[in-house]
Amino acid sequence: MFCPKCKSLLRPKIDRGKKVMGCSCGYSSETASSTITEKGAKQKEIQVVEEVETKPIVDAACKKCGHNKAYFWSIQTRASDEPETRFFKCTKCKVTWREYK
Repeated sequence: MFCPKCKSLLRPKIDRGKKVMGCSCGYSSETASSTITEKGAKQKEIQVVEEVETKPIVDAACKKCGHNKAYFWSIQTRASDEPETRFFKCTKCKVTWREYK
């Protein structure tokens, strides 16, 4: 349905406790011929069976437990003319740290 004033698309809104079709220009359609219904899709339940890390493993010493293997990823956290920030996550104790260079 379109607004007869500005030809914009009418959207459902609530006016005085009643659902009507309204426009941003202020027009509202109170005709009984239009019925507004709301439908929602049924949500499926997702069950996580196992948490799997997909990041590469590199040689990096953990400062907490001393383990020498860690997951590695990098993100541009500052301006584009500065180097990216490297993040590490220990494969043993799961502590995360960052390295700026």
